[in-house]
Amino acid sequence: MPQIDDQTSAQTVITTFETSPGTCQDLLEALQDAYDSFISKQPGFIAAGLHVNDAQTRIANYSQWERREDFQAMLRSAEMRERNRQLNALCRTFEPVLYEVAATYRA
Repeated sequence: MPQIDDQTSAQTVITTFETSPGTCQDLLEALQDAYDSFISKQPGFIAAGLHVNDAQTRIANYSQWERREDFQAMLRSAEMRERNRQLNALCRTFEPVLYEVAATYRA
């Protein structure tokens, strides 16, 4: 489970996928398979979470990596390039963006 902490040196990647109610479940299953069988086994992977909005038109993915280079190496792998082509066919757009945690708040 991802731990959001502004004191971490981990890299955060937030990816949003714009999809449709007709393909949302297919996209979600493709993402789950990618994490189960490939992404979670890559060097530097820490944790991830998948979120689906009520209308099933967007999926947000939050992942954490030890280093930016670990995430980039995973993206550049032949397997992930092929998976990204498949993911792209199931959505209108998707964009992974690297972030650093600027602040956290808890009750």
